[in-house]
Order: sequence, then structure tokens, then C-alpha cells
Amino acid sequence: MKYIGAHVSAAGGVENTIDRALAIGANAFALFTKNQRQWQAAPLTPSSIDGFKKAMARAGFLPEQVLPHDSYLINLGHPEPEALAKSRDAFLDEMRRCEQLGLCYLNFHPGSHLGKIPERVSLKLVSESINWALEQTQGVTAVIENTAGQGTNLGWSFEQLATIIDGVEDKSRVGVCLDTCHAFAAGYDLRTQEGCEQVFDEFERQVGFAYLKGMHINGAKSTFGSRVDRHHSLREGNLGEAVFRYLMPDPRFDRIPLILETIDESIWREEIAWLRTLAG
Repeated sequence: MKYIGAHVSAAGGVENTIDRALAIGANAFALFTKNQRQWQAAPLTPSSIDGFKKAMARAGFLPEQVLPHDSYLINLGHPEPEALAKSRDAFLDEMRRCEQLGLCYLNFHPGSHLGKIPERVSLKLVSESINWALEQTQGVTAVIENTAGQGTNLGWSFEQLATIIDGVEDKSRVGVCLDTCHAFAAGYDLRTQEGCEQVFDEFERQVGFAYLKGMHINGAKSTFGSRVDRHHSLREGNLGEAVFRYLMPDPRFDRIPLILETIDESIWREEIAWLRTLAG
């Protein structure tokens, strides 16, 4: 079974996300558990936590169908100790919010070396940051998202993702979220069936499908190999439809959240329905 949805708003409280997912025909969704543009946020209230869990149960959603995303401010590979500590504290707070909500994943961008330290050193910091957070939490898997490689961002190559995972002590609580737009912009050619086969064969060799915990299903405004992160609707832009036609019937992508972050939320219902037809 394919879990297909979108990143829905948590305005008014996280408990409202479930109805918003159902309204677009989704059986998966992503959310921010706090304002993604701020370091500090008020704790989740007991009523909000209870309301979220009850709405999940009513809708029949499992934790595995939800892919929370952390704040964009967090940089777990930050070269400066004070800023790294601030990012780690914020990441731990996000992990604990997922724990409170009974969720099993936290999706995050690995970070950036900012041109101040070698890439390998920053990648090691990311692994150490994950270890630090996992030691203080239970039941939540840290899900690393591949990036487009814009600027000094880490995690754009399968090799870098594998390096981060290699440094994580508890391999049972680390995973990967693959973003189709980011992969395309990073130089993974998903425009044909043959290209998809080659890319995912490489993913299996470098990382392994056992670590694939979710995907972001996006078209691309950016051009191939540009290292520019610009999403588009599924059937528009430079990526094309081949990758979606490849993913949807393939059982390797069953039972993980496949999340739209496409630019026009007014057609999310239509895009989800189209993906379901491809899945058969």
C-alpha cells in the first residue's frame, strides 16, 4: 500500500493536521510540530497532544504514515561550538515533541559546513549530533533528508548520506528521506525509466533501501545538476513524469510516507489522486 499525502499546515494546533490531510484525500502527511522559522516555541499542551492522538486514531493513521519536519534553522554540522549546541538543543526539542505525539520519525536537513571546516569534519558532527539526541530520546528515528547541495549544504550525495549513517551508533533509529527535486538538482538523473533504475541501484549500493523511511515527491523548477532547490508541481518543470511512474507501482516504496511539497496546494488533491492511479 502506498502512503501518499502532503505537508499540511499545523495552524491552530497540531491536532488540526489530520483533518487537513483527509480533506485532500491523503493517507499520509507531514507537519511542523512548532514554528519552523523560530528557535523557541511554547511546549505542546496536554490538550493539543490528546487531540492529535485522538484524531489520528479516528482517522486510522499509524505513526508510520506521518513524517514530521524539523526547523530549517537547525544545523547539526555547524562549525562553531555555540551555534552547534543551539542547533542540537533545538533538534532534541523536536525529537521530544515527536515522542509526545506518539510519532516515530523526525525528518531533517543534515546541515552545512559554511565553508569554515572540511566537509568530512562537518559530516562527523552531524553523526555525533544524531547520537547525542538519540541517547536522550526513545522510539523516534532520525530521518536524514537528501539536499540539492545548494551552497555549502551537506547530504546531497548518497555517499554523504551513507557517511552520516556510518557514524550513527544506533542504526535502528536512523533513516533517509529522499526528495525527488533535490536528487535531480544534485545530479541524479530521474527523467527516464532507465535513469531511475540506475539511480535507485546506486542508492541501494551506497545507502540501502532498509534505511528509506520516507520520500518527498516533488517536481523541479531547477535544472538538472544545478544544485538549486526549487520545487514545482508534479507535472510541470524540468523533472518530468518518469520518476513518479517508476516509484508508484514499485513495492520498495510501499508503507512509507510519500509527501508532496509541490508549490500549488490547491491541486494537492488532484496530484495525490493522479499518483494513486499510477500505483494501480
